[in-house]
Amino acid sequence: MKKTGVIMGTLLAAGMALSLSACGGKLFQEETVAGAPGFEHLDQVVLIGADANAKGAAGQIFFQKVAENVDRITGGKLTLDLFHNGELGNDEEIFRQMRFNDIHLTVSQTAPAVSFVPALAALDLPMAFAKYDGDTIDAVFNGKDSEFHRKLSESYEKSGLHLLGIMQNATYRLTTANRDLSTLKDFKGLQIRTMGNSNHMAFWTAIGAEPTPLAWSEVYFALQSGTVDAQENAADTIVGANLYEIQKVLACTNHILYANQICITQKAYEELAPEYRQALEQAVDEANADMRRMLLEIDETNRKTLEEHGMRIITYDEAFFDEVLALDSVKQLYKEIDASVDGLGSILQDSLETESKRE
Repeated sequence: MKKTGVIMGTLLAAGMALSLSACGGKLFQEETVAGAPGFEHLDQVVLIGADANAKGAAGQIFFQKVAENVDRITGGKLTLDLFHNGELGNDEEIFRQMRFNDIHLTVSQTAPAVSFVPALAALDLPMAFAKYDGDTIDAVFNGKDSEFHRKLSESYEKSGLHLLGIMQNATYRLTTANRDLSTLKDFKGLQIRTMGNSNHMAFWTAIGAEPTPLAWSEVYFALQSGTVDAQENAADTIVGANLYEIQKVLACTNHILYANQICITQKAYEELAPEYRQALEQAVDEANADMRRMLLEIDETNRKTLEEHGMRIITYDEAFFDEVLALDSVKQLYKEIDASVDGLGSILQDSLETESKRE
């Protein structure tokens, strides 16, 4: 059934691609829209966007806000036609279709994008963000004078993509399980489902767990059947998948920042009129600001929901995180990740520390 859905999604994308303008990879609508001031003279343009976020997840809400903002700013002259919930494929399949400009934009968590933008692996440094607030992280991720932002944007361009922004507010991926995870030694031998991200898997191996990458569609049954003991995800995703029905413990491991990136193909971006580029960037900035206000509330509300459904919440003090980061295996992982991104991990850490000291 999963394969059929992907095939249908691919056929749908192919059908849309056939109706694209040969000169622009953009879909022009027949109806006439007057447009907002400053956009009246431009052709009406539709960009195809797709995501594989869980229903109601922050990334999906973010994408919808961007679309609404674009429509408002341009008076309907530029619109985003969005396909949610993996309708056009999973993250990997969406990025592959973007290589052919069949899909123009996507919002995804950063981990699945690493295969297409290798420099994003810098965000895989475990627990690297734990002591910083959302404002500090945002300035490093999205600040126009940020060295990290500049170098990451260059990496996107090398992959035929244009980075529009990264949305976060210092919330994290958490761990669910059916056994106590109060101490570091409790993670030894834990069979945990992870994304197919080698750095994520290496982290769990480094602390003694046994990571197993599984497609998200297989996770509920794998946990229910005992094929794996645990999984890691953001609180809203855990609630959206009803994992509280089959998991008893929520451990606030804060190992990976919960961040969603939004990007557009370089081809589609370059073919947009300058007014549309500015409108799209403004739409992303406004949606990011709205979502950052919402993210903490979303995280807190969903944690409360999980607790109300009977999950026991485990939190950790600084000593726990210090113990993890002091492991030789974790230190080695830091070195390997930094080397794989040509020192961008070090630039990230230095930028975070410098930004945190600004008045």
